[in-house]
Amino acid sequence: MTLEILTPDQTVYKGEVTSVTVPGALGSFEVLNNHAPIISILEDGKVIIREGKTEQIYQIKGGVVEVIDNKVIVLAEGVVT
Repeated sequence: MTLEILTPDQTVYKGEVTSVTVPGALGSFEVLNNHAPIISILEDGKVIIREGKTEQIYQIKGGVVEVIDNKVIVLAEGVVT
């Protein structure tokens, strides 16, 4: 599936992933291939990206996530580096 992490001023990440865990308003949740369509508010927290056996972590400052047709878009207010 494809993942994009966007902030108001840049594209932070764009690529194919195995799964992604996001900090939802009611707790973290994982999105896998063929996930049901969803739109959710995100809290400040970690976005964990998995590509096979590798893992990348981004710390975001809130936002929203949209999942539809194996495309995940995270619109973050900001990313802490």
